[in-house]
Amino acid sequence: MIRALWALWLGSLLSSAGLAQRTGTDTTYRQAFRPQYHFSPRANWINDPNGLVYFDGEYHLFYQYNPYGSRWGHMTWGHAISRDLVHWKELPPAIPEEGSTMIFSGSCVVDKNNTSGFGQNGVIPMVAVYTAHQTNRQSQHIAYSLDRGRTWTKYIANPVIDLNKKDFRDPKVFWHEPTQRWVMVVLLPAEKKALFYQSPNLKQWTKSGEFTAADSPATIWECPDLVEVPVDGTLERKWLLMLSMGGGAPAGGSGMQYYLGRFDGKSFVSELKPGDVRYVDWGKDYYAAITFNNLPVRGNRGAISIGWMNNWQYANDLPTAPFRGAMTLPRELRLVKLQNSGTPARYELRQRPIQELKPLLGAPFRWTGTDVAQLNEQLHTAGSSLPTDTYLLTLELEPKQISPGVRVQLRKNSQDETEATAIGYDPVRQQLFLDRSRSGQTGFSKDFPGRFTAPLKPQNGRVTLQVWVDRSSVEIFANDGQVTMTNQIFPGPSATGITFFGDGLRSVIIQPIEGIWR
Repeated sequence: MIRALWALWLGSLLSSAGLAQRTGTDTTYRQAFRPQYHFSPRANWINDPNGLVYFDGEYHLFYQYNPYGSRWGHMTWGHAISRDLVHWKELPPAIPEEGSTMIFSGSCVVDKNNTSGFGQNGVIPMVAVYTAHQTNRQSQHIAYSLDRGRTWTKYIANPVIDLNKKDFRDPKVFWHEPTQRWVMVVLLPAEKKALFYQSPNLKQWTKSGEFTAADSPATIWECPDLVEVPVDGTLERKWLLMLSMGGGAPAGGSGMQYYLGRFDGKSFVSELKPGDVRYVDWGKDYYAAITFNNLPVRGNRGAISIGWMNNWQYANDLPTAPFRGAMTLPRELRLVKLQNSGTPARYELRQRPIQELKPLLGAPFRWTGTDVAQLNEQLHTAGSSLPTDTYLLTLELEPKQISPGVRVQLRKNSQDETEATAIGYDPVRQQLFLDRSRSGQTGFSKDFPGRFTAPLKPQNGRVTLQVWVDRSSVEIFANDGQVTMTNQIFPGPSATGITFFGDGLRSVIIQPIEGIWR
């Protein structure tokens, strides 16, 4: 009862009217840098997504949250729900910090068979598994909910795993059908070691295996996810292990890498060759992505993930208020099998924006041709009929190695020609790039401005780009999700223009994106 009253009180405290009255800040979703179709909290700090799970018609997004301010601290599980993975309703915080114990990252499962015994009177329990953080100790705890995640009761016999270590965190738990056991993958971050545990009931856990990789460029590992994903065009499935890199990512600072391999319910074995380092995203702002548990069965659909759109190098200093931090678009994860004659098959990750985003797209502006000057003239003529700060830009390129390639300046300031975010393709180096050196506000951190690249080869002589532009971010999906690149930007209010340069552009589609906030 105390926890329920606390949650109700805090929810009221953070309501838009109450917060605006106390702080004088705008708690609507209309701020200059407020994402319009990405999830962000109405106010305060947010980081890692936690406990992604589907239950009883609702997608649950829990997340690391500070109820008291817009910088990291007082870690609590925030909570939002959605019926379509697109439109979100923020609820009162779910699992609060308690005394000197913060509630760090973890996962959530639906205990359909009541293996935990937490269910009562036929009610199926949701069980959260999370890291309880104290100054010199991290251990794994559980809590359960019998009202669809609205209130939570912490297990009286916590912790369920305690190694008496300072750094031991971020459990991902799921049901493994072949062994009829719950599986946990949890990390020793500084050792870059994943530990695997099994349990029949979510309460008693037995260690079953370990995984580490000497070729990882990460400084530490955090926020693991292990999930079985389908291979396009086949009945085959493989296990995907995603790991967040506290440092050492290709764009600098934090990021994510992945391994593919086998999992027998006890331990993971990578099938990648030593030195074959794979990155989940090549941008500066993609971290801590995990996948949903208990998704409804819909054909051979892949796993669905959400990540935190930020970088630990400057996360506390973003020029936003009264919130700080946002989530990425939900992505569907699948694999492709690439087979060349005489060589072993190569499996690669593909990430695509979920289909549920399509209803947000408006009437398109379309262009096909080869004359970029003609395109720019048409864009100028279209003027005010074009979307300004939330749109999907779809490009098809036919790059030639003797050409300078294609470049587009978006969120371009009509008054200051130097302010713009540049995206393009270099056919000589076969690289996708994004340059946010002059993208607007960049001076809050020396690590924010820069030009970031990703290797990208044409497919059948073409390169396709899907560029999802929001008020303060750009997410690129290249060649049907072969490469992704996620970056924040903070442009000025007059930065609404689009201009194309170079040679090799063949088609352009620009579609406005409707906001998700009412």
